[in-house]
Formats: sequence, C-alpha cells, structure tokens
Amino acid sequence: MELSYWELKNWFTNVDYTIVGSGIVGLHTALRLRERFPEAKILVLEKGMLPQGASTKNAGFACFGSISEIMEDLKTHTEEDVVQLIEKRWQGLQLLRKRLGDNVIDFRPHGGYELFLKEDESGFNECISKIPFINEVLKPIFKAEVFTKEIDRFGFENIQEYLIFNPFEAQIDTGNMMQELLKQAVAANILILNQQTVTSYTDAGNHVEVILNDFSFNSKKLLFATNGFAESLTNGAVRPARAQVLITKPIEGLDIKGTFHLDRGYYYFRNIGNRILLGGGRNLDFAAENTSEFGQTKIIQNKLENLLINVILPHQNFQIEHWWSGIMGIGNSKNPIVTQLSENVFCGVRLGGMGVAIGSLIGTELADLI
Repeated sequence: MELSYWELKNWFTNVDYTIVGSGIVGLHTALRLRERFPEAKILVLEKGMLPQGASTKNAGFACFGSISEIMEDLKTHTEEDVVQLIEKRWQGLQLLRKRLGDNVIDFRPHGGYELFLKEDESGFNECISKIPFINEVLKPIFKAEVFTKEIDRFGFENIQEYLIFNPFEAQIDTGNMMQELLKQAVAANILILNQQTVTSYTDAGNHVEVILNDFSFNSKKLLFATNGFAESLTNGAVRPARAQVLITKPIEGLDIKGTFHLDRGYYYFRNIGNRILLGGGRNLDFAAENTSEFGQTKIIQNKLENLLINVILPHQNFQIEHWWSGIMGIGNSKNPIVTQLSENVFCGVRLGGMGVAIGSLIGTELADLI
C-alpha cells in the first residue's frame, strides 16, 4: 500500500486506540472511549465493505432468550450464571435504546412467542411446567411475570395448542441501528476504515505494531471486537457459527406480528411489515455450520422452506425473495469474553448469538478495561 504523507499523518500517526471490527461491539467501544478520552485519536478497522460478521446480518430480535433456551442453558451453566447473562442482555438492550433512540431503530414491542412442534410434546410439557420456576428466578430483573401460556391466534399448524408469550421482547431494524451507530461514530470524530484486515500484531510494551496485509502502523492500544472471527485470538474459546436467513416477498393480509422462537432458539422468525424473515437450522449440521464462510446449504434451505409451508404460513402463497448468512461467535460457555490479552491488547468477543442484546454492554465493558 503506497500512502501519501497526508494519509500517514491524518490516519496512521499518533493513534491512541485501534479497534478491530466496526459492528455493535466495536462502535460501542469507540463511542465509550470517546466519552472517556475526548482528545484521543481513535481508529476503527473493518475487514468488510460493511460490518462483516453478524451486526448488519442478524434478524433484529431485541430478546434475551426463550424459555426453552433458558432451560437448555441451565443444563450447562449455574442458575446464577444464567440469571446474570439474562440481566446483562436486558441491560444491553436498554443501553442500545438509550444511545440510539427507539424511533431510529424502529423499536416495536410486539412481544415474543415460542412455538413447539406437534412432535415435541415432552419439550412443550417441560417448558409449561417450568414457567413458575423461571418466572420466580427472573422476577428480580423484570419485577413481573416474564412467561405466560397463550392460545395460538396466528394460524400456525402442526404445533402444540399453546404458545409461550413474553411481553418484554421486541423487534428492531438492524440496518437502521448500524447506520445510526456509524453516524454517531463519525460525528464523534472516530476514524473508520473499511476493507482493512489485521493479519497480525506485536505488543512492543509501549505500543502495538498493527500489521495489515502490506502495511503496518503503531497504536498505543489495540482492541479486538471481532466476535465470530476471534478463534485464533482466544485459543479456540470462541468458535464461528453460521446462521442462514431468508426473507419472503410481501404477503397479502399477513397477520403475524412479533418475534417467534422454535426448538431452543435454533429457529427464529418475525414479520418485517408484511414479509416473514426466518433463520436458523444450524443444529441440522453443527460441523458444517461451525464455519466463518458465508453461504447457504441445501439441508438448511429445505428445512426453512418446509417450516414456512407446514408451520408458519400454511395454505398461504408466498415467495422467498432473498437469502443471506451471518457469522456469530459461540463457545462452551455463553459468558462473553472481555479480557486483556497482553499489556496493550484487549478483546470483547463470544456474544453467543445475542449480539443485539449484549453487544452495547460488551463494547462499554471493553472500553472500560483501558
């Protein structure tokens, strides 16, 4: 890369903080650093044309976990851990709303629902029986009952008679959210460079040498907010997980409003106006979906189409308009990793598929490590 004197002077000289990743976490980190250090030079590097992982590719769920997901987490985490995680997700959502404003992100509090397929009678019965226990555990956070049983009024088919409703869930517009975060970052004099891949770095004690493909520069501190792409940073404690998503063309007379979960969070759908967005299915082939490559697979495409035809939109004509995928960061634990890697290098990663909820808080915690 041949850089001019001006480019070197304005972008790559006397850099105080370099953040890798311009998604929800990266931009919240940058904005929090700006609050704390008004005069600092802050540079954000992003390897994609747009934030590459999941920040512009997620389904726009303002949620903190369906009841079957929470119960699944209780099998591998302590009750205290699970409650703390839910509290962090809830705090993160409030932080996001406060920073960006409900109008800007098109916040729609339609509530969330969990469906159970006809064949999942045991899972359904277990969740129904555990509603009082889960509500009791979550009462200190929400000061109200979170989960209740409701009859299906949406015309779904091949499911159990009742849905489990959660009034605290909402929808947001993912594109608006990221656009507003980028606007705020630019307004706060934060420099953002796209299509820049950090290939390695060296912590030299009094600064970090940041190495791009064919160029390097020095930064006082280096902060990684690369979530699903943080495997090598964390010795495998974070693994990439691909999520495949589709959206239909507009459907006349669509009467589905809200966010919907199915099968322990592995499937999720919502309306966007009179369209349906549906994603998930990585549990059909974990090995293939633990990848940082974007793309679709036939097994998951077929399953998602099957759910539309037989469960979500039975007896309705619809057409799929578009497919895409995003890369999440997961691990054996759902607890995020916010830590110091060396004297001047830090990371905030492993959002466990809950980036919309927890990303703003993790970005703030990452900046506060400095």
